Amino acid sequence: MSVTSGKTRPSLTQEILSHLGLANKTAAWGTLGTLRTFLSFSVDKDVQRLLRAIAGQGVDCSAIMGVLTNRTREQRQLICRAFQERTQQDLLKSLQAALSGNLERIVIALLQSAAQFDAQELRTALKNSGPAEDVALEILATRSASHLQECLMVYKQSKSGRRRERGWQGSPPSLALPTDFQVEAEEDIKSETSDILQELLLALAKGVRDRYSGIIDYNLVEQDVQALKQAEAPSTEGTWVLIFTQRNLEHLIRASVIKNTPLYFADKLHQALQDIKPNYQVLMRILISRSETDLLSIRAEFKKKFGKSLYSSLQDAVKGDCRSALLALCRGEDI
Repeated sequence: MSVTSGKTRPSLTQEILSHLGLANKTAAWGTLGTLRTFLSFSVDKDVQRLLRAIAGQGVDCSAIMGVLTNRTREQRQLICRAFQERTQQDLLKSLQAALSGNLERIVIALLQSAAQFDAQELRTALKNSGPAEDVALEILATRSASHLQECLMVYKQSKSGRRRERGWQGSPPSLALPTDFQVEAEEDIKSETSDILQELLLALAKGVRDRYSGIIDYNLVEQDVQALKQAEAPSTEGTWVLIFTQRNLEHLIRASVIKNTPLYFADKLHQALQDIKPNYQVLMRILISRSETDLLSIRAEFKKKFGKSLYSSLQDAVKGDCRSALLALCRGEDI
C-alpha cells in the first residue's frame, strides 16, 4: 500500500495518518503471529511448573518465562484462574513478589487481558509528562473496532494509577494495584492534548468507522481522493481526519491513504533499539501486543528495510533479565 502521489504533504498529521493502518488487515492473519496455541497445553502442569519456579530456593525465572512466553493470552488467562482455584493465591501478585524490574513488567503485561494491557499503556501515555501522540495513535489506530471498544471500557472501569507515570525509561511506575478512577479516555485526551491531534484522537476513540459491507462504493472513493488532493494546504487536516477515521479499511485501501502497518511497527522497533539504552517500554508493548497477530510480518519488514533480523538486533541491544523473554516472543532468526 502506498500513499497517493501528488503535491507535497503540508503537515505531520497527514504523514502520521498515511503510515497508520488498521488492525483488521493484520488481525485476520492469525497465522502470522509468532505465538500460537500451545497444542500440548496442560493447565495443571503449567500451574505446578510455576509453583515450583516461585517456591524453590531462588526464583527460576527461566521456567516462568518458558511457560508464559509459550502460551497464548487465552491460555495464560486459564492458567491464572487455575492457579487461583488450586492455591487460593493470585498468580500475578505471587510473581510480582518474586520478580522485579523489566522482567516483572513483562509478566504483568503477559498476564493482563489484551484490553487491560492497552488501556494501561494508553493511560500511561496520556498521563506522561512527554508527548502522548505516539502511543495513543499506535493503540487507537491499529486495534480492531471490537478490541478498541473493550479497551476504552476497561480504561474507565478497571483499576489503574492516577499519578503521572513517566514510563520505564526513567523512574518505573508503581506496580501495586491502585484504586479505581472512573475516567473516560476522551476526558484525558481533551485534558492532555490539543488542536488537530486532539481532534484526531477523539475521532479514533469514538470508533465510528464504517463497517465493510462487501461492496466498494467507487464513486465515494473518487470523491475522497479528490477531497484529499484538495486538502494539501494548511488548516485542511480535518478532511484527512474525517476520511481516515470514518471510512472502512477496504475503502481506504482503494483511496491509497494507508501504508504498510507491519513496516510501521518495524520502524518503531528499530528506533527503540537505536539509543544507548533501548526503549524497553516500546519493545515490550509491540512484541507482546503483536505476537499473536502479525509479528512475523513485522520481522520480515524489519529485515527487508534494515538488512538485519529483529532477533539479532534484540540479541545485540537488549541486556538484563528481560532479554530471553523478548527473544522468546520474537521467536527466531530471519535468514
